[in-house]
Amino acid sequence: MTDALVIGGGPAGLMAAEALLSAGRVVTLVEAKPSIGRKFLMAGKSGLNLTRMQPFGPFLASYGAGLHPTLRACLKGFGPQEVRAWAENLGQTTFAGSTGRLFPHAMKASPLLRAWLERLDGLGLERHTRWRWVDWDQNTYRFDTPEGTRVLTPRVTVFALGGASWARLGSDGHWADRFAANGITVTPFQPSNVGLRVDWSGHMTTQFGQPIKSVEWRAGDLRSRGEAILSKEGLEGGGIYSLAPALREDGAPLTVDLLPDLSVKEVQKRLPDTAKKGMAKILRNTLNLPPVKIALWNEFTQGAPVPFDELATRLKALPIRHSGLRPMDEAISTAGGVAFEALDDNLMLKDRPGTFCAGEMLDWDAPTGGYLLTACFATGLWAGRHAAEYDRP
Repeated sequence: MTDALVIGGGPAGLMAAEALLSAGRVVTLVEAKPSIGRKFLMAGKSGLNLTRMQPFGPFLASYGAGLHPTLRACLKGFGPQEVRAWAENLGQTTFAGSTGRLFPHAMKASPLLRAWLERLDGLGLERHTRWRWVDWDQNTYRFDTPEGTRVLTPRVTVFALGGASWARLGSDGHWADRFAANGITVTPFQPSNVGLRVDWSGHMTTQFGQPIKSVEWRAGDLRSRGEAILSKEGLEGGGIYSLAPALREDGAPLTVDLLPDLSVKEVQKRLPDTAKKGMAKILRNTLNLPPVKIALWNEFTQGAPVPFDELATRLKALPIRHSGLRPMDEAISTAGGVAFEALDDNLMLKDRPGTFCAGEMLDWDAPTGGYLLTACFATGLWAGRHAAEYDRP
């Protein structure tokens, strides 16, 4: 009989394995892809943002008003300070940028992953790749492997199968149907931290690749001062990603404040007494808007000249016509997954004693900027620690 089984080789699964091994359990980890931590490595290509170094209150608030108490407890047990200490204990020195984002000095994920796997291997981890979970029967798990079907019967299991984005890296969400078929409540997946589709007119092609800075985006009750990139497909970047919860419905209203550091009255004071000067000169010379902002203005006021007395108000809330979020597989992460109501406070499935869940397969949502990865670490550790105390041999 297998002692402890971890299904999924991403950050949550590896953290669960570490917790189990540290508690003296014998751990087998299986991963469907040919190598461990593929999405983790991809996330580190542009700089591995591990967490956000900020006071715990604002840190928790970034997860939204609907933060489940169990996830809150996980984050309290393994928050920003703990993430930093853990990374440095693996020999990866870190630094925090001006916004509090924490990175390893190496910037990439590969050195940290190598050090992590070396430590886990040293603790006795048995790991298999190209093992895809296909079915279960109580505590018996069947896998498709290069050697054919394999069956394991563990004492305790931690699932860390990811969400439903970046399928080529392993998070394809196919597990959700299997869970639902077994009576486990699974909230439908939705894209999160993803770009917005905009059907640009031809004159915008010269602006593709340009960053849109010093603006405030607004959708529903959400606001973002983050940067966005104007791309062929639409709008990309952190300034848009954080608004995904309010933009998931096609056609959800989005506006941009082109002069976020000025009030409407302050903008009005800067405008000339009449429109005789010409709109182009007002935008370029009077308001000093850069070309990309002027292009946005022209794009979304085409065919409908703005009355001069409404100009300041429109500059502060320019409506952005869009066609909804980009496809889910292009999303950095997904909302939805195993409902917390199906789990106890230890992240164990209520209807399957001895089976725990962690990481992005849980129904939670978080912005980029370290919050996503921290919650994967935290829930993996939480599930692993509680799994370690279940049915000890």
